[in-house]
Amino acid sequence: MQLASVIQKLHQRSPKLAKAVSLTTATGVIAANSLACSVPIWLTGGAKIITGAKIADKAVIGITNHWIGVNNAMIDNLLPQKDWRIDLPDDIDPNGKYLLVSNHQSWVDTSIMQYISENRLPLTRFFTKFELIYIPVVGQTFYFLDFPMMRRHSKEAIAKNPALRGQDIQEAKRACALLKDKPFTLLNYLEGTRFTKAKHDAQNAPYEHLLKPRAGGFALAIQTLGEEIDGILDMTIVYPDGVPTYSDLWKGNIKHLGVHIRHVEMPDELFTQIKDGGYDRDETVKSALFDWLDELWQQKDKRISSMLAMFAKSPVT
Repeated sequence: MQLASVIQKLHQRSPKLAKAVSLTTATGVIAANSLACSVPIWLTGGAKIITGAKIADKAVIGITNHWIGVNNAMIDNLLPQKDWRIDLPDDIDPNGKYLLVSNHQSWVDTSIMQYISENRLPLTRFFTKFELIYIPVVGQTFYFLDFPMMRRHSKEAIAKNPALRGQDIQEAKRACALLKDKPFTLLNYLEGTRFTKAKHDAQNAPYEHLLKPRAGGFALAIQTLGEEIDGILDMTIVYPDGVPTYSDLWKGNIKHLGVHIRHVEMPDELFTQIKDGGYDRDETVKSALFDWLDELWQQKDKRISSMLAMFAKSPVT
């Protein structure tokens, strides 16, 4: 990519101008790529919804992988020298079926997840708000790819129409069930929101770098996909230079990044109890899951401190 080479050299000679050029180029390519992919996605996605044909489903996944691949190529070719330390197990199967839990700091997290998973992990889906379906191309792609989309109803709305109670859970179960016959990585940001100091203080969270984990979506995924799951993965992501905005990514401002993914084991008895619906009806099972998540989060909290210290000891500028 000749243009990419020019932009990378510009990052060395005139960083301020290079950031503007990099952001403008990335924005233009993303917009053009989204437009180019939109019609094929709508056509194949519509065919999938109407016919249920596996070939249409594979076509949607193929187009999405191309879409992601273009974005990843820009990260490799447009951004300046960066110190991104990414650690994944060697035995992850790109055709496997995984639940992935992670901390959540920035809108950039998902783009980073897409970048590190290309050709190494199955296509990532994650729990998202149903309202995102109205975002052109992106929202409909989420739906066609069977993202579990949660439609939240207020207490007032449920009081007026009790039939709304539990609809979001049923829809999420439906979407999870559709993943059974294909490889997947189902990502769950267990904190439920992006970390901020204000949220941390409001929760009085017992962790230094994390908010309290939530368990509902994770338990739902185990209950729906239990027999299909090849393993549970834990991802820890850190930004040593501070939490970035989305534009920071494409300006090349994320000089340092740490990502660590590992296998984690849940006790067989607890996994079986959750799979059999125990989280919803047995407080003992619910308590046991929260204890397991707390231990996981305590380990993650220490890992974040360790990763940040590692960058501090050996920075690359």
